[in-house]
Amino acid sequence: MFSKIRKRRLLGSAILLLTALPAVAETPTEATRNANTAALSELPMADRRDFALAERGFVATLKDPVIRDAAGKPVWDTAAFAFAKGDAPPSVHPSLWRHAQVLGKAGLFKVTDHIWQVRGFDVANITFVRGDKGWIVIDPLTATETAAAAYALISEKVAKLPVTAMIYTHSHVDHFGGAGAISAVMVKDAPILAPQGFTRAAVSENVIAGPAMGRRAGYQFGLGLPKGPDGSMGSGIGMGVAAGTRSLVPPTREISETGTELTIDGVRIRFQVTPGTEAPAEMNFGFPDWKVADLAENANATQHNILTPRGAVIRDAKAWAQGLTEAIDFFAGAEVLITSHGWPRFGANEITDYLGKHRDAYAYLHDQTVRLMNKGLTGPEIAATLTLPPALAKQWYDRPYYGSYSFNSRAVYQFYMGWYDGNPVHLAPLPPETGGKRYVEAMGGAVRVKGLAQEAFAKGDYTWAAELLNKVIFADGEDRAAKALIARTYRQLAYQSENALWRNMYLTGADELDDGVAATDPTGGAALVSQLPPSDLFDVLAVRLDPTKAADGALALGFVFPDNQAQHTITVANGVLVHRPGLRDVRQATLTVRYADLLAALFSGQPLANKIASGEAKIEGDPAAFARLIGWLDKPDPAFNIVTP
Repeated sequence: MFSKIRKRRLLGSAILLLTALPAVAETPTEATRNANTAALSELPMADRRDFALAERGFVATLKDPVIRDAAGKPVWDTAAFAFAKGDAPPSVHPSLWRHAQVLGKAGLFKVTDHIWQVRGFDVANITFVRGDKGWIVIDPLTATETAAAAYALISEKVAKLPVTAMIYTHSHVDHFGGAGAISAVMVKDAPILAPQGFTRAAVSENVIAGPAMGRRAGYQFGLGLPKGPDGSMGSGIGMGVAAGTRSLVPPTREISETGTELTIDGVRIRFQVTPGTEAPAEMNFGFPDWKVADLAENANATQHNILTPRGAVIRDAKAWAQGLTEAIDFFAGAEVLITSHGWPRFGANEITDYLGKHRDAYAYLHDQTVRLMNKGLTGPEIAATLTLPPALAKQWYDRPYYGSYSFNSRAVYQFYMGWYDGNPVHLAPLPPETGGKRYVEAMGGAVRVKGLAQEAFAKGDYTWAAELLNKVIFADGEDRAAKALIARTYRQLAYQSENALWRNMYLTGADELDDGVAATDPTGGAALVSQLPPSDLFDVLAVRLDPTKAADGALALGFVFPDNQAQHTITVANGVLVHRPGLRDVRQATLTVRYADLLAALFSGQPLANKIASGEAKIEGDPAAFARLIGWLDKPDPAFNIVTP
């Protein structure tokens, strides 16, 4: 089926860590060169304030730019984008090239007398706040290796102090995955703060839909792409996602109310909770004695995603805009603004202007999408119509490096109206393969359609060329000529993309059309799985139950977990697994086992039979009941096809 199989690793349920292959050389066409030249003429290139902000307070960076794991394997290269100098090459949109130049500055930065950041060691920033006795650490990155490198750098250049507290701004893995390294240098009983609902959000998003999200995350972040003018130019909010070891250290306290004020290690902190904005569980906070505000990932150096391409629950653009309005008032008078991605901003007037225009970008997106929706336009029609007003479009922080108006307007439409556009023809659409075959036949056959696509390509009409070729490929997944031409087409679309994620997705799709889908090793998700509560565990089993395997089978199985003194019962009937707390009267068997051992059996391939044989676990009743359940469960496919049938 595939012309080539490559090797990838899956670390964590929703992040694919891939070994990059050399980019396929594709010369930018005249149409692409002209498009990027035209884009350059419309950009405010004379505005170089971001360069000064990104450089401000620089202290030092690593002597060796490569961060490695315990085995010596590279997990991050702080100098990976050192090539981004001078004018943009024709294979990169000039705005995206500029953004990579600003965002690629890596090292330790002094923000104020009390606050330092390490930026460019991962996709996110890690912030160190000087308390009376040690460091308060905010957002310990994605991997323990990058977090440890950041701590080592500040220990060397500023002060080697213990960590007296840790704060997670929100529930995405790039803001807590490195916590294991920081917890190793924490004082006893140090508080770990997070927004309300953090643990459930952090775990559930990465587990229930983790395999599908992980596959698409590989596209979104370009994790299999080399970095360079023909490859990935970062991810819009950072320069990529670090490989390495994920961890999750549970919070000791979740903040539930705006206005909550705490004093941690002598530092006064005031919180604004913002659920349902950039993440299901998120919070901003400020240091009022220093006039510093931390806006988490609710404010950025780019337009963000209302619906991330990797897949997630849709975010509420209206709530996001309202949260920024509240932040303007809540942190009024702040002289310094820090965020989880990008660089700080300084001056009360500058901060208010920035937050206001950033807010307006989301408010305009929401309000105008709904206005057009109520006039009868569908999601794709709105996406083709809606653009930012000039006053906002000239702000670099509202440019579409991560999120885009095209994608976000369709997300707002979906938030209110769902995927269906009201046209009855879309009630029961043909599947892509069936539709592809019929379209190709109706248009005169594959040779004719490929000829039309070649003509479109020659004219620089790459979107139409891709539409045509996609029909051919889903009619015949072995059509090499169609795959080769659409791969070339995707690369031209990538070169014209201002959006870093679109570029990554086009290039990844092109690579898979050329080389096939890579094999994947599912390893390393134990940190998140270990925090999975039983109710969520049984939800995972429910979505992995294969009704063809269970057939007419029925099962009632009790679970007793002595390590957390919990009891649960699951039933299987009609192809549905249902979970209830407690032991029910009617059950075929009861399994008594440490919860950690059950997780190891289900997710790490450690046979439970060994635990039963040793007496560490026992099953009462039908001895084959648990094995029968396991036999009914399906394994996710972390390497499913996307651009081919």
